[in-house]
Amino acid sequence: NPFLGNRSIRYLLANPDVFRTQLRAILRASAFGKVGIMYPMVSCVEELRESAGILEDVKRQLDAEGIAYDREIQVGAMIEVPSAAINADAFAKYVKFFSIGTNDLVQYTMAADRGNEAVAHLYQPVNPAVLNLMRMTIAAAKKNGVRGGVCGESAADPIVGVLWAAMGVDMLSMSATYIPLMAKLFARLTRADLDDYLKTVESMGCGASAAEILAACNAWMRSHIPDLDNIVI
Repeated sequence: NPFLGNRSIRYLLANPDVFRTQLRAILRASAFGKVGIMYPMVSCVEELRESAGILEDVKRQLDAEGIAYDREIQVGAMIEVPSAAINADAFAKYVKFFSIGTNDLVQYTMAADRGNEAVAHLYQPVNPAVLNLMRMTIAAAKKNGVRGGVCGESAADPIVGVLWAAMGVDMLSMSATYIPLMAKLFARLTRADLDDYLKTVESMGCGASAAEILAACNAWMRSHIPDLDNIVI
């Protein structure tokens, strides 16, 4: 199964020459503008430690060559697998930001390939298990002063993206075409509204189904933004 194989950070650590070349290029580019480094599909602390060691080696090499780079460049980690969310508190000691990749996090949590029609119905961003992992990650980020964001299609979903904001994420990453839509939604909602939205979801508990939670979210959004359909269009 390629989704469970040697990919992302695993591939880079297994091929350090490739990893070093990429890190060197990013560091050199950082001298000309604000960039960051984000490690994909991290599943354990060892990967962050090893990556940090390689990054420091590359920095020392650039220093020896007199090549400029941003010495304050920030390093982050993708939270895409359940182990990363569960251990987010430990991960936060090694990075400055999290980006929760909900596409993969939902897929790995539910063991459901959304491209497979036979199990696509199990691909549920608001399943209680997924919501618990989101809570754990966001709480770890807040506790450690780490910025937490969401990338993936759910960030641009009018119902789910607003829920992530209600849960406390700092950033939503989405295609530029969705930014005006989401901006309109947030302009109509206060922090108190978001707190109430979250309370509505949390009051349903872990015994609720994803369909029931989504229905409650839809009802809440439409009660607070009656013209939601016109905004979405």
